Amino acid sequence: MKNSIFFLLIFSICGFKSVHAQFSRPISVGIGGGTTINLTDLANVEAKFAGSIDVDGLITPFISAGVHAEKGILSGNGYDSNFKNDYYAFNANAKVRLGTFMSLPDNYSYYSLQAGTFHKILSNIYVGAGAGVMKNNIENTISTLYSDAITANGGEISEDLDSWHFLVPLNVGVDIPFGRGLYGPQWAINVNYQHTLTTNDNLDGVINSKKDHYGYISLGVKYALFQRN
Repeated sequence: MKNSIFFLLIFSICGFKSVHAQFSRPISVGIGGGTTINLTDLANVEAKFAGSIDVDGLITPFISAGVHAEKGILSGNGYDSNFKNDYYAFNANAKVRLGTFMSLPDNYSYYSLQAGTFHKILSNIYVGAGAGVMKNNIENTISTLYSDAITANGGEISEDLDSWHFLVPLNVGVDIPFGRGLYGPQWAINVNYQHTLTTNDNLDGVINSKKDHYGYISLGVKYALFQRN
């Protein structure tokens, strides 16, 4: 799945038609917040909040590359044990929107001024992928029976509760633009689901046979800087 998304990003950038006249390639700044969903060994989810900031450069009207900073909490319980991870995460990513593959006018200004609301929303549905790092800050309480069961099956209870590790975020979402302009809308509402894969099994302090991962559902707003008027 990860390879398919990366190939899609590369193919879309290489195959983009250069005929989008009047596109100003703005930088988009966004802020959002939402709920985290932990998929860990202690998998009974306790809904917690996360917030994020995104800065994206639009390479084309429908392809972007940018950075994402996230601060949140993962929390869960099970087997008379519990954990809370007060984490930071950072990644670089790229997104490809459906408009890349749609038949649109050569002149982007014409499209921006004439397209209907539904068509604009449809063209801004996207998928994306990236790479980054995460900083754990775990507090947990592990029962003796659960600890013994994990150890007996070849796992361990981690003593490294304050570590950095590599991650791969996968995104699906939509930018809902509002307002019209010669060079594109300046504001957008963003709805996004980010599924983050980790390279270790230490989001909850319990190291077992499967890698931990988590989801982040967010709602945010974006503003285009350096947009022509």
